[in-house]
Amino acid sequence: MASSALLSLSSSIPTTRVTVLRSLPSPFKGNVSTLKKISSSQFPSLRSKQQKSLLLVTASSSPSPSSSGVVVSGARLRLDNLGPQPGSRKRQKRKGRGHAAGQGGSCGFGMRGQKSRSGPGVRRGFEGGQMPLYRRLPKLRGIAGGMHAGLPKFVPVNLKDIETAGFQEGEEVSLESLKAKGLINPSGRERTLPLKILGTGDLSVKLNIKARSFSASAKEKLEAAGCSLTVLPGRKKWVKPSVTKNLARADEYFAKKRATAAADSASS
Repeated sequence: MASSALLSLSSSIPTTRVTVLRSLPSPFKGNVSTLKKISSSQFPSLRSKQQKSLLLVTASSSPSPSSSGVVVSGARLRLDNLGPQPGSRKRQKRKGRGHAAGQGGSCGFGMRGQKSRSGPGVRRGFEGGQMPLYRRLPKLRGIAGGMHAGLPKFVPVNLKDIETAGFQEGEEVSLESLKAKGLINPSGRERTLPLKILGTGDLSVKLNIKARSFSASAKEKLEAAGCSLTVLPGRKKWVKPSVTKNLARADEYFAKKRATAAADSASS
């Protein structure tokens, strides 16, 4: 009877299994008992970091119509808790000198030369004084070579385009009217360029055309069709006042000379 009671008591007592784990290898070589618990009061920067709350942004699987599909939980977004995402920023590698820096004796800069010493180094494209590559290559003419001479100087319009634009007889054809008709739509640098009429096609109505320049074939066809042509003046090139004065004196001198020659020829 007593033995059965002891067996029932022993079976009712819960048994615990103690598992002994082996200590993991660690580079720490000191005594663990001498370590103290780090308190945040000893490190104010650690305490301030602990006080800052993290801002967690997770994408919603079923976005509601009122929200934009992003659930924001945590503290309010403020200037003092802004920061990049973990792992998105990486510090630049600080290159030292010598074996103690862990990057070799010369840290990948080599032993001698301008590039191994401190300072700004050499400019881009510099090849030590020899003719660099960007000067050895042949150049192209015009705009392909980056020259200003190859840039367009006019907005060209052909006669066939004016014919199909639907101008009525006696109407004025200018840069503004062509824009209004949608025949041209200059953009960028072309917005400041003048109009030039080219001679491709024919024109069957009499129009008043105002442009900066006309090609030889266009001028011939327009005069044959009875159109009135108006050549708009261009922007005058700035010259020094002394040069302007000398040009005026030269024009006056040659005008007097032509008048004298005409009078002599008339008298004889």
